[in-house]
Amino acid sequence: MNKTLAIILVIAATIITIAITLDYSSHHTVDWTESYNEKSNKPYGVSVFYKELPKLFEGQLLKPVYYSPYNYFYANSEDGYGDHVAEGNYILVGNSDYLDVADVEELLIFAGRGNTLFMSDYSFPQSLMDTLNLTIGAIKNQDSIIELSFVHPDLRSHFTELDKSDSTSYFSRFEAENHKTLGYANSDLNLTNFLEIPFEDGKIYLHLEPKVFTNYNILKGERYRYVEGALSYLPNETIYFDSYTKFFDSYYGDAEEKSNLSWFLQQTSFKWAWYLALLLTLLFMIFNAKRRQRIIPIIKPLENTTVGFVKTISNLYYETQDHKNLIDKKITYFLEKIRSDYNLDTTNLNEEFIIKLSQKSGKNKETVKKTINFINWLRTKNGFFEDNLLKLNKHIEEFYS
Repeated sequence: MNKTLAIILVIAATIITIAITLDYSSHHTVDWTESYNEKSNKPYGVSVFYKELPKLFEGQLLKPVYYSPYNYFYANSEDGYGDHVAEGNYILVGNSDYLDVADVEELLIFAGRGNTLFMSDYSFPQSLMDTLNLTIGAIKNQDSIIELSFVHPDLRSHFTELDKSDSTSYFSRFEAENHKTLGYANSDLNLTNFLEIPFEDGKIYLHLEPKVFTNYNILKGERYRYVEGALSYLPNETIYFDSYTKFFDSYYGDAEEKSNLSWFLQQTSFKWAWYLALLLTLLFMIFNAKRRQRIIPIIKPLENTTVGFVKTISNLYYETQDHKNLIDKKITYFLEKIRSDYNLDTTNLNEEFIIKLSQKSGKNKETVKKTINFINWLRTKNGFFEDNLLKLNKHIEEFYS
């Protein structure tokens, strides 16, 4: 056997033995943190619920929302600059305390336009409860068990019991003539915990026990039937799933998706297999670094470095995610070219300027108007996303096409 191969096999066997020993000796603890993360397989994650949504809303799109409602719905509205107009169901499970006044207003606008808002949490932002004239109370549970039931006779068989619940939240005050009771807790009609609230042209559903949607409860017995009953009130339309509170970037204020590799690294066996693969790859590279024949140098011809320099600088800006700097420079260069090509003053980008630019450039007035209006809108913003940069570039390309 080749000596090098024998050494590699011995090292690999040693690492595998150590990994197995550590795996058996480690104490696996269960993380009961209520994260409500759709990518988490922990007891109080909601990965099972998230994966089942396409089956419950057959034929509909499922869109995870990694932005705050204010940013997302404004961008994806008739007045915004998103890639579509947001319509359908917005589902938020847990962690609703991050919503500020602007987010609540945007959610209410979304619901008022004939859409559906579904929220499940122990409490909700005060601005939302004030608008809907609600008050929430809580009582302590005996034996840490809570029973959830529906009012509708066709759904009464979908009742369920939850353990590990220290208290029960309920709506202690609501407008009985306008708000419809859909469910209650502990067989007590006074402990309403599920409401349907008509709001302008749409509906709002508020639910006070988010743990029923977690992996632990959906996979235990037939508790999933309660989840099916709760979502049966929602229309079969596009689903927007709130993921903003799961991982978010405090600099931009928008959520970031966590790397899929992180889940594997949390599993001991996968983690050691990954490290072993990396180590064996490194050993392979080390033992095969020596070549028996001298490398013949390749003399490359001189090349024009101007293009490479431009690519390097542009990549530097792009990789640092400095969208504001790039947007400012593209606007500056675009306006400078207009001044030099058409001899126009770009100080005031108003309607008169749009008409003059359309006449001198021979471009369609609507195309010119969209480009200039988008530039004016960008100048009012403080924070930018990659989508803003791409849309600006698209508008400029359309102008010169």
